[in-house]
Amino acid sequence: MSLLFDDFASWKAYCEEKKQTLFEPVLEYEKDQKDRTEKQVWDGLNNAYTVMKDAVKTGLKEDMTSRSGMINNGAKKVYQHKKTVLSKEFQNLISRALAAKEVNSCMGRVVAAPTAGASGILPGTLFTLQEIHDIPDKKILEGLLVGAGIALIIEKKASLAGAVGGCQAETGSAAAMAAGAIVYCLDGDIDQVFNAVAITIQCMLGLVCDPVAGLVEVPCVVRNASAAAIANSSAQMALANLSGVIPVDECIDAMGEVGQSMENRYKETAMGGLAATKTGQSISKKVLIQDIEILPDEDTDES
Repeated sequence: MSLLFDDFASWKAYCEEKKQTLFEPVLEYEKDQKDRTEKQVWDGLNNAYTVMKDAVKTGLKEDMTSRSGMINNGAKKVYQHKKTVLSKEFQNLISRALAAKEVNSCMGRVVAAPTAGASGILPGTLFTLQEIHDIPDKKILEGLLVGAGIALIIEKKASLAGAVGGCQAETGSAAAMAAGAIVYCLDGDIDQVFNAVAITIQCMLGLVCDPVAGLVEVPCVVRNASAAAIANSSAQMALANLSGVIPVDECIDAMGEVGQSMENRYKETAMGGLAATKTGQSISKKVLIQDIEILPDEDTDES
């Protein structure tokens, strides 16, 4: 019988008792919950990763201009820019996270990991990680299962929804999933994986959800890129055994507490933060007028 762990401590204890790696209990849970064979689970994961990679490629190749105009091929601009801040690998990471999220904002096909609003983070990080370290697909898929386990516990202890916990619950959770997956794929141990999650949550704690015009475009897209960078920095620190000091379960508890105390205007309502700025309000009015103008005129309907 599979288990949905209440916390990271239980997940670790179970793996140590059963002598399993982190992904194995999640695999069993997935099989039981979806009533699938192990092959079906792996096939599903492979399909999900294929969609992630396709989203990255699409965002870097096709026109990514959203109807609002706020998204305008930003990923390609970053990817093709001649001057790099750190390295070409870092530039690739940022542009790929942007690309996959731009596909979502332009109504393309993505994997909600864990939400559509954070759909660029895992594709950007895992695509780049695999390229740099030549990691086999099987190991990446195991990393996705580890990420799924991380998300299941965050959802149970806090939230994955911006409307409940702010953007810390969406991009924060996705970055934590990515950081844990990165460390796992680079052969980190359980404590290092969980420490990467803890460090990531500490860095993302308190992030509000303030979508301009109520659209999942600004600041959502650029936050995906920044969250991808945070996931990598957290993974680097965790692999070097730099302690986050606060245990991962306590970090998630703090995330839940912050989300509960956050005012509603910072929870996907487009009533606070960047959405409430002068420019944000101007864009909102413009987008709303465009939407009204394309609606059919009911007064002219003679049927």
